[in-house]
Amino acid sequence: MPQKVQYQSKNTAEVTINAVKKVVDLCISSGTVKRLIYTASITAASPLKEDGSGYKNTIDESCWTPLHLSVPYGEGFIKDHTDAKTKSEQENLKIGEEKANELEVVTLVCGGVGGGGHLPYPSNSVVMFVSQIANNATNYQSLRYVEELLGKLPIVHIEDVCRAHIFCAETPSVKGRFFCASSYVTSAEIAKYYQKTYPQLNQDYMEELEREIIWGSKKLEDKGFAYKYSMNMILDDCLECAKGSGLI
Repeated sequence: MPQKVQYQSKNTAEVTINAVKKVVDLCISSGTVKRLIYTASITAASPLKEDGSGYKNTIDESCWTPLHLSVPYGEGFIKDHTDAKTKSEQENLKIGEEKANELEVVTLVCGGVGGGGHLPYPSNSVVMFVSQIANNATNYQSLRYVEELLGKLPIVHIEDVCRAHIFCAETPSVKGRFFCASSYVTSAEIAKYYQKTYPQLNQDYMEELEREIIWGSKKLEDKGFAYKYSMNMILDDCLECAKGSGLI
């Protein structure tokens, strides 16, 4: 009779952290990798206060998502994803401090990534950004979750993300945490921009939120990086990508 093998289940965050450690070990043991650039998520950088009393005045690299708080629309996979991205980035930065003599660690914390890129289908971020004109309640809830978590929506074009990775690889003495987003906007601002093209946009998907949170990150730009894509350009490219794929 074959024996039954019992597997111990692991949550998403634990699996992700183990993968991070494995990658770091391989980088160090190779003897040739000098800098590890980890693509992190802005969902790990919420400006929500630890006591749940609201948002901090500024969002910057000092912000970490308080995982004990309940955030509207944040359930199931979305919650697991946020936990995993937060804990894995923290693990990367911790290793970067402990192994500073062996490996430089950079975490590039990317906002919602828009633009077409070279995928044959729209990315999850693009689908989320056009949810208001696609009249898709599920994807709109994802958009609203990010907005509730971060106060507003940090966005960046895929080409700027690629350029930022190259910049971090080629610039001397770069390590630590860097935000990568060219705009910090509300879902209502996105809806109003698209409403010019789609005046029939469902008003249920335009929620005005008065939040005076300042985007305070300049670390990447202080190093010499410059963004090429504005909010309008990012949203225009998202719209073209959605049209081309038949999403709209």
